Amino acid sequence: METFADYILSETDWIRKMEIMHYLKKKTGVFFDKSVIFKTFLAKLFLDNTDLNLDENIVLTACLLCNCKKTDTPQDLSKIKGYAKEGAMYLSELGFSDRFCKICEEVNRYSGSTPREKESDVLELVDQFGGMLLNRPERIAFKIDEALVLLEYRNLKGKENEYLEPFKEFVNEMQEVLV
Repeated sequence: METFADYILSETDWIRKMEIMHYLKKKTGVFFDKSVIFKTFLAKLFLDNTDLNLDENIVLTACLLCNCKKTDTPQDLSKIKGYAKEGAMYLSELGFSDRFCKICEEVNRYSGSTPREKESDVLELVDQFGGMLLNRPERIAFKIDEALVLLEYRNLKGKENEYLEPFKEFVNEMQEVLV
């Protein structure tokens, strides 16, 4: 019997994957909003414009699902720290492999999971950077250059992320194209 994991991972069109997520949200209430779509698009652009030798299908599917247990109004710090771990357990129930669940859990560093998966470093970058580019109830969106500085010197200060340098180069190149 095919699992949900088999179903969404066998779909290679990332737009179709988003449609699947839309229906999963309607059916189960998982977290899926415009921020997830934006961050997934950012990940796709990053992968399409770099040569990282990663499985794009895994990364984009993980982008769509890693925040599945996030809440719309994060008030409780324990919920903020636990949504990725809770999401990984939920994804396991849907038939995803332990490695895929670990990739999703490592979207943030609260679980302390080590060693980190390579794909997790991409998720971390697009999740944090993409989140800073969006308006939030408590603040307006950061400018791209401000978000990049905050990502490197605050959020990832003292942390190893294998793809930080290629991500910074990608953002700077994209910024030049748009200006």
